[in-house]
Amino acid sequence: MEPDPQAGVQVGMRVVRGVDWKWGQQDGGEGGVGTVVELGRHGSPSTPDRTVVVQWDHGTRTNYRAGYQGAHDLLLYDNAQIGVRHPNIICDCCKKHGLRGMRWKCRVCFDYDLCTQCYMHNRHDVAHAFERYETAHSRPVTLSPRQGLPRIPLRGIFQGAKVVRGPDWEWGSQDGGEGKPGRVVDIRGWDVETGRSVASVTWADGTTNVYRVGHKGKVDLKCVGEAAGGFYYREHLPRLGKPAELRRRVSADSQPFQHGDKVKCLLDADILRDMQEGHGGWNPRMAKHNSCSVGEVVRVIDDLDMVKRLQAGHGEWTDDMAPALGHVGRVLKVFGDGNLGVLVNGKLWTFSPSCLVAYRPEEDANLDVAERARENKSSLSVVLDKLRAQKSDLEHPGRLVVEVALGNVARALDLLRRHPEQVDTKNHGRTALQVAAYLGQVELVRLLLQARAGVDLPDDEGSTALHYAALGNQPEAARVLLSWGCGANTLNGTQSSALHVAVQRGFLEVVRVLCECGCDVNLPDAHADTPLHCAISAGTGASGIVEVLTEVPGIDVTATNSQGFTLLHHASLKGHTLAVRRILARARQLVDAKKEDGFTALHLAALNDHREVAQVLIREGHCDVNVRNRKLQSPLHLAVQQAHVGLVPLLVDAGCSANAEDEEGDTALHVALQRHQLLPLATDGAGGDPGALQLLSRLQASGLPGSMELTVGAAVACFLALEGADLSYANHRGRSPLDLAAEGRLLKALQGCAQRFRERQAGGGGGAAQGPRLALSAPNTVTNLHVAAPSGPEAAECLVCSELALLVLFSPCQHRMVCEECARRMKKCIRCQAVIVKKLRPGGARRPPRAPPPPPPVWAAARRPAVHGSVPCRGPRSYPRFSPKPRASTAPASDRDPFPQTARRWSAPPPPPAHRGSWWRSCRAATGRWRSASPAPSASTATSASCSSAVTAPARPAALRSAPAPSAASPSATASRSSCSPRPLPRPGPRPATAFAGSYSVFYKKINGLCAWLPAWGGAVGPPPR
Repeated sequence: MEPDPQAGVQVGMRVVRGVDWKWGQQDGGEGGVGTVVELGRHGSPSTPDRTVVVQWDHGTRTNYRAGYQGAHDLLLYDNAQIGVRHPNIICDCCKKHGLRGMRWKCRVCFDYDLCTQCYMHNRHDVAHAFERYETAHSRPVTLSPRQGLPRIPLRGIFQGAKVVRGPDWEWGSQDGGEGKPGRVVDIRGWDVETGRSVASVTWADGTTNVYRVGHKGKVDLKCVGEAAGGFYYREHLPRLGKPAELRRRVSADSQPFQHGDKVKCLLDADILRDMQEGHGGWNPRMAKHNSCSVGEVVRVIDDLDMVKRLQAGHGEWTDDMAPALGHVGRVLKVFGDGNLGVLVNGKLWTFSPSCLVAYRPEEDANLDVAERARENKSSLSVVLDKLRAQKSDLEHPGRLVVEVALGNVARALDLLRRHPEQVDTKNHGRTALQVAAYLGQVELVRLLLQARAGVDLPDDEGSTALHYAALGNQPEAARVLLSWGCGANTLNGTQSSALHVAVQRGFLEVVRVLCECGCDVNLPDAHADTPLHCAISAGTGASGIVEVLTEVPGIDVTATNSQGFTLLHHASLKGHTLAVRRILARARQLVDAKKEDGFTALHLAALNDHREVAQVLIREGHCDVNVRNRKLQSPLHLAVQQAHVGLVPLLVDAGCSANAEDEEGDTALHVALQRHQLLPLATDGAGGDPGALQLLSRLQASGLPGSMELTVGAAVACFLALEGADLSYANHRGRSPLDLAAEGRLLKALQGCAQRFRERQAGGGGGAAQGPRLALSAPNTVTNLHVAAPSGPEAAECLVCSELALLVLFSPCQHRMVCEECARRMKKCIRCQAVIVKKLRPGGARRPPRAPPPPPPVWAAARRPAVHGSVPCRGPRSYPRFSPKPRASTAPASDRDPFPQTARRWSAPPPPPAHRGSWWRSCRAATGRWRSASPAPSASTATSASCSSAVTAPARPAALRSAPAPSAASPSATASRSSCSPRPLPRPGPRPATAFAGSYSVFYKKINGLCAWLPAWGGAVGPPPR
């Protein structure tokens, strides 16, 4: 196999460090991108053969090995810059035609291809193996699955990078002068020659131009603030200097064109005529150019076999296209391959231009009603004029339609009397009732209905007489038809009801009549749009219709169209303030409802700069201003992203967090500095936007901007810093707003605003209604240590367990993001990785250390005695553990426990109510009697009626020996129970296994467990003697 010439090393290729790299940080670190600008040659001492010179994006220019001495220092990342293209391949992810650069083909799925960007962004199944095609003619290289392989982030001149003029600059002072920075807004190809080879840059003075980044091996720019450009798999990129092999041998005399290729003649007719002499001759039809433009009306030919043949390779043929044959349509789109998108009967089809002919209106007056609904009101006038001009015999079946079009009531009545069977006869596709309803001839409508005309008879496109009354703005005709029982909710060919038609036309009175007569206001059309959706789309001119529709009792304000927009979403998208108010008045709970992409009504209002709608949602709807979409963007993110300056103060004052981060870790401050640093701000009134004027007035009141030239990014960034945005908050790429500041003056301005915020907080002034911070928002870092703590801590969501709790403050980093339970084992802050010196509870108290468990009593290890010398007592019943609470003794000194420490250690509150039975109450009463009785030297005994022998209770310690024995009437001295010494509480752990035998065992089991809870005894005592 021969090497592919196009796969060889060429200037312009974009490269990264390779497997044999040993040159430190010359590329700016792993992931840095460079451009091949010079190839080695024989005899050169500095750049010998099989070496290249690379211009790295950050400015370094050095030579590297590309096969020299068998070493490969570089990997090829992208070769679209040298014109590599796969003309017949489409990326199945991003749908780009003519895939540029390397092609990645899945080996598992049939005919599935990806471009380099989609492949490196893990599109498709990462467990599938792929093949790599470096060029259109190279042999594929089989690769391992991407699953588990490390991805390296790219850094360099990509969208968002900050650049200055580079080594190949030859464009004068377009950048504003030496050292002036600009911002890359786009990476694109140079016409059709190369791909991703030039960068569109906006300079500080607002001018935008494109500059070479690999085109023809030239690099006009130098990166001074790199941007992320995606990722790459080091194991899957080819080594630079090791070209791929051809799939087949290409002969020198191979034809450039193949059978079936579509071609385009680029010559003028005069030149082509001269060149054709002696080469087939000239035919005038060779200069004919059949082409249609957008908006042109065409007719589809009606020859089925011909259309099938012509459609091959031009959108192909399906049986669903058959109804379009012979019909008139309108060209809506012209595709790059010459095919046309034609709307016929409400459906869009792709036709070959050969299947279409120019339409002449005089050929046919039977226009499509659905198409007419998109035109102006006079669309039917052409048909009516033809009907009125029609000269036919009075006995012609369609004569009744002509007389109705002329308004001749007497002749129409005479025709109905003589030919009643012709009442529903059509002329030009319309019945007499439809024409009368459209013209508003109420008398003729009643006459035709009395003659039993088909009230719901449709025309060729499914429209009934009620549709025609709505189309002609005839409310009285509509009322008469509805009173005769016509179908109020009948749908035409485009699935539109008469109410849809009236709303789309803006006919308020017809809408009112239809609503009064019970038309369904919740009926969806072909796009699942209800009439209220259509009224909102019509704009503020249809406010009266919105009022009428929202007053209907049965309207469903939760209806969703095919795009996932509820009525509130749709009103916020279109900026229809009245509709938003009416919908919120009916269902305020919908204010935070989300679409599939997570967008709420406030997101849509912020995205489209509808300030009044946002005000209504916040003040009347009480929406969540910190709600997030699927990309974790808040409404403030979107307002800043779209440079809607007037919305920023509104959202911030409503409590929208300035430190909330999106899925990339960017706060609104990051977005402002990344996107709009170079977009100038109109300071003379800010376009009349009151929100923008408010933002400017606040900045000026704080002493900014001074002499600094104000841009949108600078104004928004300074305002956010003035309202407490964290300047040191790093995104997922490790970049903070301070890193993104374009110039020293802006950096100083941001720091000044942050200082003013800290001073205002320290002085008790607080922020400008910033509200509580979100759990996902960035807390103040070291730069904001002087911010005074809030007077009363509020509960927030823990970043680890997601529970709502008071968060612990870490010192010295001052981050507060986790609850007390999650903070116990943390040694480093999970936000900044700083070592935690101390942890402060909410309120400033330091978390106390855990108290060690109390040691067991001295006698705990002693062997337990046996009851009757045979059955061992294995301990008391396990109860829930309660915290020890020492109690002060009120007994005389002579009667106090001789072991006060033991008593305090094991004293416990009473058992929970679930365990307080009659036995517990009786024992408590008995102990009370013991303490009040006179001292007695003998120990208490008891007998059991169920046993043949008496059981002597063990002797109590000295503190209890003076107490008298319980009386016989006491429940503690009954036949089934006996007194015993109280047992200490069990230590935490599994419940000990108990084994008792006989009634004595049950007796001691109960008495040991219950007596441990008797607080009147003053605590635990020692074990009974043997």
